[in-house]
Parts: sequence; structure tokens; C-alpha cells
Amino acid sequence: MDRGKKQGKFIANKNHKIYMDLKDIIREVALPYLPAKSLRRCTSVCREWRLQISTPFFAHSQSNSFRDLSGFFCRSTSGEPTFLPFDPMAYGVADPSFSFLPEPVFVRCSSNGLVCCQGRSGQKPYYVCNPVTKQWTKLPRHNADHGSDPAIVMAFEPSLLNFVADYKLICAFPSELDGCEFEIYSSAEKSWRISNEICFGDRKLVPSSGVYAGGSVYWGSTTRGILAFNLTSERTTIQSSYSYAARYPPSGVSCALGYTNGKLAVASVIGPQLNVVQLSNTFTNTMQMNSRARAWDTKW
Repeated sequence: MDRGKKQGKFIANKNHKIYMDLKDIIREVALPYLPAKSLRRCTSVCREWRLQISTPFFAHSQSNSFRDLSGFFCRSTSGEPTFLPFDPMAYGVADPSFSFLPEPVFVRCSSNGLVCCQGRSGQKPYYVCNPVTKQWTKLPRHNADHGSDPAIVMAFEPSLLNFVADYKLICAFPSELDGCEFEIYSSAEKSWRISNEICFGDRKLVPSSGVYAGGSVYWGSTTRGILAFNLTSERTTIQSSYSYAARYPPSGVSCALGYTNGKLAVASVIGPQLNVVQLSNTFTNTMQMNSRARAWDTKW
């Protein structure tokens, strides 16, 4: 009787996931962590894998599972965008020139797989697209003058709890009141609006330096500090950084903004040395005098 009970228990456990076939484990557990180009090749493995990868739910799951940086979009000598992958075998897009869009475009910003492009002629509209699926949408005309080189940033954070891929575009533009203002596009509302916040002062932003991290948008400045715009409160602050040439950069120093683990990071190159610092405390400007609290932590 004891042997029978043990045997029955063992037979029942065979239905558990630990007894799944290897191909089923790979399909359910490993595939969502692969980049898009690798998944494209996996569709030729079998009909079952092709159907699995082509479902909207799998695309939603993969956007939350795979978060590695695949490469960089850059502008070629002809003006067309090109894509430089870190690993050509694993990463890539089918049409890096975005010829599937209605007109030639410039790549302005990107976030977690979505890319914002701008037309080269006419009213220069914005397009938001997925370069892997070639799905795109044309945004309505914005209200403010963003200039020929807009300081625009995309904020897109995929979430398992939100199946709809909502995103925001934030553009800083010069204000008539001697400062800069901010216009925000919401995909949920499908419209632009100008924020009530105005950052006063003669501060020239570097358009291509914009980056989204930790719920805020950051731009580098050619004069002083890093301008931060919080998307929740829609308030601006100035973050000083010795790495981003907060005060008139010396010659030979190049800097770039980015993000690591959801936090703002600044990389600076001085001669043969590369310094990377991460913003760990955004409230040092409100601390009491002589406080030992540090805003930046040296990472490398």
C-alpha cells in the first residue's frame, strides 16, 4: 500500500513544470529574454514557436523582459539614419533608414524600443514608431516653436500591468520670458499641452543631450548645471555636476548624459580617463549648510 501511494504521487508529479520538455521550457521561459533580431530567426524553428512569437501578449512580455541596449542610431553623411548594433548577429532592425515612413526623417530620441523621428520637410511633423514591427503613428501639430534642432525626449516605461504602450514626449523650448518652457505630448490623451512651469535664466540647453531617468527628464547645459524636469510635479531643478562641466568645460573634456538602473548617469572623458558618476541624491540643494550628503556617486 505504501508503495502504491508513493508511486501514485510520483506519477501525479510528472505533470509538474519540472517535467516539461526542454523545448517547452525554452519557449515559455527563455524566448521573452531574446532581442528582436534573434526572435526573428527563431520563428523558423517550428510552427509552434512562430505562432508564440507573433502574438501581441508575447510582444508585451518581451518588452518587459529584454531591457539591454542594442546599439545606436546615428546620422550618415547623406543625412539618412543608420543603426550601429553592438552585436550584428543578435541585434538589428529591418529598416534602419525608416523608409516605411511617409517621408525622409531625422531620428530625434528613443526609449525602450520606441523611436521618435521628425520629418525633414514641410511642417516637420513628429512620428513615433517601432522599427522592428514598422508600426508608426503621426503626431498632431505641436503648439510651440520647437526650433530646427528640438530638445525633445521620449519617456516610455513598459509595464506588465499596462498592456497599452502609453508614452510621453517632452520638448524644452525658449520662452519669451527669458527662460525655457516645456511642451508635453501624451499618447493617452493624443494631444500636446504647454506646462505652466517656466525655468528662468539665460541657460542654453544641448538639444541632443536629453535623457529620461527615474521619472524626470534631464538636459545638459552649455552654461551651468543640468536642468531636470519632473514629470509628476512638472517642476524644474538644477543639478550641479563636476562631470558634466557644470561650469564652463575645459578644452579636451567631452561629456554625455545617460542612465543606469533607472538613475541619471554622467560620463566624462578627460584625456585617457573615463569617469562615470550616478545621481544618487536629488535633494542636496535643499539640505542644510555643511551637510555631508553627496549628490553624485562615482561608479567607474
